Formats: sequence, structure tokens, C-alpha cells
Amino acid sequence: MAGAGRLICSRMRSHCCLSIFGDHLTHSNRSVFLFLASLLVLLPLNAQSSSSLSLDGKWEFRALTDAPIPQVKGWLPARVPGVVQTDLLQNKLIPDPFYADNEYRLQWVGNADWEYRTTFNLPQQTLSRERVDLVFDGLDTFAEVFVNEHSVLKANNMFRSWRVSAKEALHAGDNSIRIVFHSPIQTMLPYVKKLPYVLPAISTANGGNEEGIATAPYTRKAPYNYGWDWGPRFVTIGVWKSVHLESWDGVRIANLHIHQQKISKDLAQLSASLEIKSTRATSATISISHDGISGKNRSTAATQKVQLEAGINKVSIPLRIDSPRLWYPNGYGAQDRYIFSANVKTDRGQTTASVKTGLRSLELLREPDKWGKSFTFVVNGIPIFAKGANVIPYDSFMDRVTPEIHRRSLQAAHDSHMNMLRAWGGAYYESDDFYDIADELGIMIWQEFMFGGDMVPGDLAFQQNVEQEAIQQVTRLRDHPSVVLWCGNNEVETGWKGWGDRQGFKLGVNAAARERVWQDYVVMFRDILKSVVHEYGDGVPYWPSSPGSNFDDVPQGQENGDMHYWSVWHALEPIENYTQQFPRFMSEFGFQSFPEMKTIRAFTPPDQMDIRSTTLQSHQKNKGGNERILTYMLREYHEPKDFASFVYLSQVQQAEAIKVGAEHLRRQRPRTMGSLYWQLNDCWPVASWASIDYYGNWKALQFYAKRFYADVLVSPFAHDGKIEVFVVSDKLQPLTAQLRTRVLDFSGKAISDISKDISVPALSSTSVITVDEAHLVPADKTKNVFAVFDLSVGGKVVSTNTWFFDRMRNLDLPANPGIQTDVRQAGNATTITLTSPQLARHVFVSFGDLDAQLSDNYVDLIPNQPVTIDVTSKASADDLKKNLQVQHMMQAFLPAEGAH
Repeated sequence: MAGAGRLICSRMRSHCCLSIFGDHLTHSNRSVFLFLASLLVLLPLNAQSSSSLSLDGKWEFRALTDAPIPQVKGWLPARVPGVVQTDLLQNKLIPDPFYADNEYRLQWVGNADWEYRTTFNLPQQTLSRERVDLVFDGLDTFAEVFVNEHSVLKANNMFRSWRVSAKEALHAGDNSIRIVFHSPIQTMLPYVKKLPYVLPAISTANGGNEEGIATAPYTRKAPYNYGWDWGPRFVTIGVWKSVHLESWDGVRIANLHIHQQKISKDLAQLSASLEIKSTRATSATISISHDGISGKNRSTAATQKVQLEAGINKVSIPLRIDSPRLWYPNGYGAQDRYIFSANVKTDRGQTTASVKTGLRSLELLREPDKWGKSFTFVVNGIPIFAKGANVIPYDSFMDRVTPEIHRRSLQAAHDSHMNMLRAWGGAYYESDDFYDIADELGIMIWQEFMFGGDMVPGDLAFQQNVEQEAIQQVTRLRDHPSVVLWCGNNEVETGWKGWGDRQGFKLGVNAAARERVWQDYVVMFRDILKSVVHEYGDGVPYWPSSPGSNFDDVPQGQENGDMHYWSVWHALEPIENYTQQFPRFMSEFGFQSFPEMKTIRAFTPPDQMDIRSTTLQSHQKNKGGNERILTYMLREYHEPKDFASFVYLSQVQQAEAIKVGAEHLRRQRPRTMGSLYWQLNDCWPVASWASIDYYGNWKALQFYAKRFYADVLVSPFAHDGKIEVFVVSDKLQPLTAQLRTRVLDFSGKAISDISKDISVPALSSTSVITVDEAHLVPADKTKNVFAVFDLSVGGKVVSTNTWFFDRMRNLDLPANPGIQTDVRQAGNATTITLTSPQLARHVFVSFGDLDAQLSDNYVDLIPNQPVTIDVTSKASADDLKKNLQVQHMMQAFLPAEGAH
């Protein structure tokens, strides 16, 4: 759209926007802006309305300090929103940061100072408005802004938006904006060096030049930028969110919020809360209307006359909706929402604003019971077992994350029966579209403030900075029904109580310093953030730390609060130890795997395909992680025959491990009421705990999650020489079902086949049968048979689970089960049907480098029992057939002697 403008309307703003995506803004080429500015003059602006001039698009940038690339000292094209690293990449001045070990050669970028600039043309009519504000949605991080060489803003927090009055610095015609960004590392390093002690940090000198001193705890910047145990260190700098000029007269609706006082199926008692900025004292008439967005539109109105004073005015107008359509989490009902609109009319005109929200009651139920104290989310009166995962940033470079990426990820969560994602505190607050999509899909968001594990400074300036950040973010997100919890931090409290570096820090300072650090923590997370959520959060509960107990008890306990469990993985404990944990809510547990070979080839040179290579060690940020995967693997499986087989088995192993944990947690309902595994996504291509890789490819774990998070689950559990079979139901109504238990040999011959009619209570986990293992299979047959549990409702199988009586390495599985495939295309629908005369485990279907999404994968083929998988791809059926690859587990090993 070079050289053209378009009118757009913003959902969140009360004005018409002129969005500019024209030619590059240089000092010598402004014709496109003269044209667009003339459109502004022609707009029929209401005397009271506001207008917005977008300054997104092409800017220029340069380095202000020495850099290893001489070209960066001169002005170069840049994009806003953006960051320095992506601008350098677009100018082809740096290599792909994710390829091989390039990360380590690009650390100089975050240590340099940078400058950005743009020019724009402003008509006199805009300057005739009473107010002209310059608005930055996000600056990363230490920035000074000059308008026509007048300093108008000094920013110091990546997570805050900034609005400054710019009218006095502007003039009709050509104007300039120049932004000087200072390296967050070099800015904070002298300050931290002068402190009496330096707070311990996760990110200490992780590949950067910080002289062994961590600056991250003192900087309001995304913690993961400094490196994490799944992500690289790229300290970003730039105008990372949109920027615009907003001009207005008289009044501006700064915020419209729908306060949900009491919600039931019969009545919604609400109030429309408005924050109105007025340039003068005046009378006004405020009208509120609403319309549903889910098909059945209805509208009501409330009107109120008010007297506005000069400055900020807060107005509340009561509303009620009879028989409201409520918002429910995924699996429990519809995700109905309403659009509420406000119109403020004065003697000089009117202005409007709108907000979209869903109506729901919400409670974090914390009541004493026989197991301790509950931790249950209750939505519209329904106790919800939270099924889901943790979500981290989708890219190391925030400007590359698009609504399409969010949509793909959240849709995958929805389609896998997830109803909650934990937005982890070492990241950044996600963009509006993320929460809009979560609202639409019924994905509850456990939202954390951006504290990832480091203790916090206690100086007043830092605390006030965070308080303003929190007010902005809570206010921005409070009308999203998906946001069901505000959590102060990730692992800061449990780290202080138990991590080795924190214990070392305590030994190195005196008692007064130790107490000061702890009290700084308490003030931030028990006082400041809690107060912000209470005042601005509209009833959404607050939780100080994850894991935690709300200061009632030690963090990480199994009787009170939420739990992170990492002894499986970090401590190399057996996977079966998941079943020995009985938390009230499990908010983290995880197990690593590699991404698929297609992803690995995208960042790994051909001669580096080895877990000990430089590339694959640099793309494994958990020290010793590759070796840990192999250690676990050799406990359960034979040694993989090559690297590709190792990669495949790593995904199988991860899926099987998390299946053990997730099913155990679901079986404990109502003692346990949440299972959030670590983690859903990646910020770069890497070996990690993710179930979906950086490019959006589902690992085996994501397909498994679709099964173990199903609304109805049959789940066997072996203990004390017995197999106890549970049926877990998230349904709101009881079910009449049939449980079929079969014991088969690997060629499909039935040893036993028993069916039983059962009753399944609503919202429950129920033990339905218990049998002695010896009654199911003789001791000498454990290597040659397996059990299949099928749960049917109304004659349709809704859940299947298999059980093996020995470790995989000890089973006599068929080396060549004889899998047959049938690919068919009917119209736009493509399917692949798999059959096998013998048992085939973990059957993985792929189509080479073709883009194809499968409805299921990594399946067990029961002998002579077809499995049909839907395939979504733009490729033809013939191309799919040509590129079809089918792998089963036994192909990952060298054949045993005598096998055929």
C-alpha cells in the first residue's frame, strides 16, 4: 500500500484513525505525508471527537556507539513497531540469529545505544485542536523522545504506554521525531555496581557482557530477553509497539469499563465505569447501549446527565441485563460476549467509545477440607478442573509475533480440550488480540505480572514505576472474561526459600540486608500489586506467587496453594514419581523433547546432527538437557539407531511422561483441580519442554494432550499388584457408559474381553473397576500381551487407553507389523486410514516438507482396528501419497538378531 492511506476504526479508541503505511520517511521525501495529511483536513471531524495519526511504518535507525559493523553508524531503514535486531536482519547486516550458534556473535547489539527517527507533515487544522498528544504503546526500554528537537519524554519501562502533550513542540508542516535508546545493560551497570549488594538473578551474565553482574532485576524489561533455560539471550531495543498522534477537543473517553457486580443466569447487575478527560467544566449527557456479538442481538440503554470538571472525571452508570448470555470456559458452555458503547454528548458535540466483554461470575475457592485448603476456579457456579499448559513468548523478537500466530496456538489449545493457559511472568504482557482470541475460544488466562524469578529492588522509584505498569495492564485487560487470575510473580518466593544461589547470597550479606530483601518482596507482592488488582481488577482474584500459598504456608506444599514439580526431569527421578504428588493445583511440570527433523534442519548445519554438536548444545539451554533426555530414554527403550530415531523417540518419551502426570492429576479430582504442563510453545527453534515447536508443528505431546485432556477420560492406574480403572468426566450431566476391557496379544488374539455398564457422575473422577494384574495376564506372558480399555457412551467410543505390563525395552513387539495406508480425497477433505495386522506403537505420519496438519498422530494401531486421520493441506492427494512417511517405534532401533 505504498503511497496510500486508509481509514480504520479502532475497537478500543473513541476516534477515527488514519493509518499510514507509506514510503520510507526520509528528510527529503515527504510527498506521501502531504497527501495523507490533506485527507485529515477533509475528514468531517466532530468538534468533540478525537482523531489519530498513526506513525507506524518505515523509520530510520543508526548506532550511536561503536559496533562491529561499520554500516550501522549511518542511517538505515527501520520498521515501527520493531526492534534493533529485526531491523538489522531486514537490512541483511546480521545473519539469522537462530541459525547454528549465531546467538553468541550478536550480543553486541544489546550493549550498544541506538537512535530512531521519522518525519511527518501536520496540517494547521490538527494544531487547532485543544489537545495534541503523542502516544507510545511501548518503548523498549530506556528512551528519550525528541519532537522537533524538544525533549518531551524519558521512558524507563518496556511494559508501560506513554502519553505526552506534544502540541507546544509541534508546528504546521514538517515535523520530526527522534528517539535515543540507551542500552539497558550499560545504563544499569554503573548503578548496580554502586549498590551495597547485588541481587542474585537467573540471567547472570548469560552470554552477555555484564561483568558477572545481573542488571535484569533492576530493569523493567522482559526477563526472558536476558536468556532462559529454553531461550536465547537477545536484549532487544526499539519502538516495539505502535505510536500515534492523537488530537482532540473538549472531552476524551480515556477508559470505558463494564463493572460486573453480580452475575447469574437470571440477572446481570452491572455498571458502566467511564474515565473522562475534559479540558473545561461542562455539562454532558452519557448514553450506554449494548449489543451481543454471538448471533442474537439485543439492545438496551441507560442515560445519565453529569457535570464534568476540568481534568479527569470518573462516572459510573448502573446497568442490568435480564437473562444474560454468559461466558463459559471451553467445554462448559458458549463464549457469549457483548459490545457496550458509551456516547458522551456536550454542547459542542459528542464522542464515543466501546468495549467488548463477556459476563461471568468468578471465584478462586479457597476453603478448608480434608486435604488442606482448596484451590479451585469456580466460573458461573461451576468448579472447573483447569486443563492446559504454560505459555511463554512466541518469539525472541516481539515485533514478529502476529495475530495469526496467536490464533494458531490458542486454537490448538482449544482443540486439545484445554481451558486454561498460564501467561508466565518472565515474558511481556501479550497484545490485545491474544486475549480477544482467548475470550472467543474460552481459554482462561492465569496472568502473571512480569517478574520471572529474581528478587526485586525496594527503592521508591522502582516501586512507583511498577505500580503504574500494573495499573495500566490491569486496566487494559480487566474487561477480558478470559483473565481469571492475576499472579504477582513466577517462582520468586520459592527461589528465595530454597534455590542455591539465593542461599549463597544470604550467607554473603548481613541479617539486616537479608531482612530488607525479604521485606522489599513483601511490599511489592503482598501490598502494591495486590492493592492494584483489588482497586482496578474488577473482582479477579490475586495470587502473590507461583508456586505459593498466599503467605499462609511454605511454597511448594501439597496441602495449600499451587505447586511446581520438577524432580522428574531436573533430579532424574522416575517418571512414575508423578503419581506420588497430590497438589491442590499443579501449575508447572514438564519433560523435554526435540522438535521434528524438519525444524532441526532449519537451524542446524548438516554436519551438526548430533546432540553433542556445538549447534545442538547451543539450542539446548537447560544445561545437560540433551544428555538427560538420553538418560531417561535408555531406561525405557532400546538405544536409538541414529539421530533421527533419537529425535522421534524423544517426542514419544515426552508425551508418555506428561501423560502419566496429567492423567494422575485428573484422577485426583477434586483434591487436585488443575494440570498445567510446561510448556505450550517456543520462542525459537530449540530442544525444550514445548508441545508445539517454534514453527507451529505439533509434537507428539500435543496430540497426546488432545486425548488425556478430553472431556471424558478412561485412565488405568497400576498399584499394589492391581490395575484400578478410573473414569474422569468434566461433563455437567451424569453419563451412562460402557467400559470394555480387552487383553490381546500383539497379533490381536483376545485373551479376555469383558464389558461392564457403569454410571459416571458429573464433574467427577470415579474408580469403576479394580482387577489383579495376575488375573488379567499370566506372569510368563507380560512381554507379549497388552490391555485395551474402551469407554463408550451411546454406542460411540469416547476414550481409549492402552496398558502394557512391562517396560517398552522388555516387550517382544513386532519388528515389522505390516502397516497399510489408504489416502483418499473427497472434495476438499483428505483422510489417511491406517491399519495393521499386528500391534504398531506410536505410529507417526508425516509428509516430508509438505505443509499438512493432521487431526491425530503418534497413535497405537490395535491389530486389525483401522484409524482414520483427517489431513488439512493445500497439497493434492497424489502429492501427499508421494511424500507420505509412516514410522512406528520399532523402526527406531537396530533389529535384534534373528528378527525379520
